[in-house]
Amino acid sequence: MFSMKEMPSAQSLFSAYASMAGSLMLFRSMGNDLIPAPVRSYVAAGIRRLFNLHSPLFTLVIEETTGISPNQIFEAAEIYLSTKITSDTGRLRISKTPKDRNPTIRLEKGEAITDSFDGIQLLWTFNSQDNDKNSNNPSNNPNLFPPKTERHFFELKFNKTHRHKILNSYIPFLLDRALAMKNQERTLKMYTMNSSGCYSGKWDSVNLEHPATFETVAMEAEGKKAVMEDLDRFLKRKEFYKRVGRAWKRGYLLYGPPGTGKSSLVAAMANYLKFDIYDLQLGNVIQDSDLRKLLLTTGNRSILVIEDIDCTVELPDRHHGDWRPNHPREIQLTLSGLLNFIDGLWSSCGDERIIIFTTNNKDRLDPALLRPGRMDMHIHMSYCTFHGFKLLAANYLQIGPTGHRLFPEIKTLLDATEVTPAQIAEELMKSEDADMSLEGLVKLLKRKKMEQEEEDNDNGEDGEEEGKLREAKRLKVEAKKKVTTRVKSRKLLRGRKF
Repeated sequence: MFSMKEMPSAQSLFSAYASMAGSLMLFRSMGNDLIPAPVRSYVAAGIRRLFNLHSPLFTLVIEETTGISPNQIFEAAEIYLSTKITSDTGRLRISKTPKDRNPTIRLEKGEAITDSFDGIQLLWTFNSQDNDKNSNNPSNNPNLFPPKTERHFFELKFNKTHRHKILNSYIPFLLDRALAMKNQERTLKMYTMNSSGCYSGKWDSVNLEHPATFETVAMEAEGKKAVMEDLDRFLKRKEFYKRVGRAWKRGYLLYGPPGTGKSSLVAAMANYLKFDIYDLQLGNVIQDSDLRKLLLTTGNRSILVIEDIDCTVELPDRHHGDWRPNHPREIQLTLSGLLNFIDGLWSSCGDERIIIFTTNNKDRLDPALLRPGRMDMHIHMSYCTFHGFKLLAANYLQIGPTGHRLFPEIKTLLDATEVTPAQIAEELMKSEDADMSLEGLVKLLKRKKMEQEEEDNDNGEDGEEEGKLREAKRLKVEAKKKVTTRVKSRKLLRGRKF
């Protein structure tokens, strides 16, 4: 409390402070108007250098953008630092778009976070700064060069003695860690050709929410292990593919009867790799050039799926001349164009690509599609085995490792019956009661076994009849040959002169 005698001095002190602050603001405004921006920046940089000479700290400034391109290190820092937020952080930014599964949390400007790397203490600070609206606008036309009023950047401070280790080890670690987190959190997409057709070279997309994983696919354990190891090896061999001069891609052929889980395996591979899926319908592609357009618009880290390649569309070879280029609406997609798309020059347009062909009839495929380098791994999706059934029973009925009293009978029936995982899954979905579902499955397997035995018997009888017909035809042909031989011999004898 000021006394009455002290009040005038307090008022005069406050007035002096206000006058000084106003003068400083006036001088700053005059300086900004009279001193060009480059000169101000040069003076500020000189002052910073003067202080840095006597400071043990080194500062890395990580801008949000580099020219018109986003700065990958800035994006990686945003993602990585979101895991380092503690209760001491006072202000955060939170957001969520309709396509995001979870809210996104980022640092607010002015907030700082500490980190450590191999015993090195690091201080991160998120800052923003107003830009000179006219400094990057030579034409002074805001329509041509809209000003960016605020620039965002991170400052990373650490001891100068660790400069090389931070640049050569910590920054690469930051990028790799952020990429792994981004792939883990990303929402996978499934793309299909745009409704306007392949001429636009565009794709429409929906969120890929297929729940299939390698744990739920009814497939033999050895086969699943082989596929997963092949995928892991593919992801780790970027430098290998570059060194040997090959495009960083991998081809798979999934073949087997309908309902054996080919589509589920594709979804499991996408969920395992965190790759988007592009579903390509060759029947909607008119020309080889359209196929190239579609290839150029597919993203990296993606799986391109061509289902039922044996019956999707006829693929004439370009040398056969069995299509007419004067008729633009006719199919002009050739086998040669598809092969060039798989492993030719156009296949190198992108990284981390997987191409999957599916077919119910492998024997119908052109041998050119099956050679190594195009379809690197052939995966046979067979009828359901007892191992696959136990996996389905665990998924659908929550039956544990101890099994069920009907398992031995089901195993015997499965060994003698051809039934697909889809047919078994359909039966298991009819009831949540394990006894009822498995009893229904036993009836299905017995019926299937009986139908297959009857079919085998019919085929045996038909085969016997066909054998008799073939034998009769053979005897008839041989008799005809003998008659022809005798006639020729008589003519020859008549023509001879003795």
